Amino acid sequence: MIATMPVTLDGQLVVAISSRALFDFEEENEHFEATDDRAYMQLQLQRVDQPAKPGVAFSLVNKLLAFNVGGAPRVEVAILSRNDPVSGMRVFRSAKHYGLPIQRGVFTRGESPWRYLKPLNANLFLSANEADVRSALAAGVPAARVYPRSARASSAHPYQVRIAFDGDAVLFSDEAEIVFQHAGLAAFQVHESDRASTPLAAGPFKPLLEALQKLQHHPTHDMRIRTALVTARSAPAHERAIRTLMDWNIEVDEALFLGGLSKGEFLREFEPDFFFDDQTGHVDGAAPHVPSGHVASGVSNA
Repeated sequence: MIATMPVTLDGQLVVAISSRALFDFEEENEHFEATDDRAYMQLQLQRVDQPAKPGVAFSLVNKLLAFNVGGAPRVEVAILSRNDPVSGMRVFRSAKHYGLPIQRGVFTRGESPWRYLKPLNANLFLSANEADVRSALAAGVPAARVYPRSARASSAHPYQVRIAFDGDAVLFSDEAEIVFQHAGLAAFQVHESDRASTPLAAGPFKPLLEALQKLQHHPTHDMRIRTALVTARSAPAHERAIRTLMDWNIEVDEALFLGGLSKGEFLREFEPDFFFDDQTGHVDGAAPHVPSGHVASGVSNA
């Protein structure tokens, strides 16, 4: 017999995503909440040949998969869903309709699927289910609860994956956020100025930013990465954030130090394919403008 090499996802950026984050299943979800899972399954079966509309994270996934064109696979996208296997047929057919080369999926019919993140070596998990997101974060996987009714991504940058991150409790630890919440802005500024040369500890999304940087350093003809740090920090507290990224040997393309200004309109101008923040107030303000997700980590989500 001819020996075959085992299949592996090593070296790839792996995105695990729920069906509701990838496609617009809000009408079907409302039907589920008003009835039960069998009625939901029957509705999805009736619509199996009807492609679902793109969901809030569709643009992000579509662009990331473009890194696989003309070479060795560099990005893997897998469906990780509480949907039942029958409804999963519609998910795969919808992906095929849009030309998304997605071939792996886990469908758990109401059970939490987060435990399958580790075998996938996932770099990111996107879901509309808060409990699943919290479980993923607790297991050390970067994860965010998508806002399904967020604005969809702009079509103005077809050859760039644009991703915006909050700083504290997302890219960085919540050390400074704890000081701010317990002692106020003045104490926060002093704390960060005194520690400007001391790198912050890593937050839950540092591994994702590292994985994105590998793609950023090797763009394809069809796609490249552009990242932004969008933070409520302002001078002099900006310096510690910049020096932390330098210590990690990670670059971001844009840094917005907003000093407490609302992030939504600035994000509207950056036009990300997705924005990640730990505070629901910031996500609520961003969602009318850009695809947004809540990172349930740090002191703000204790």
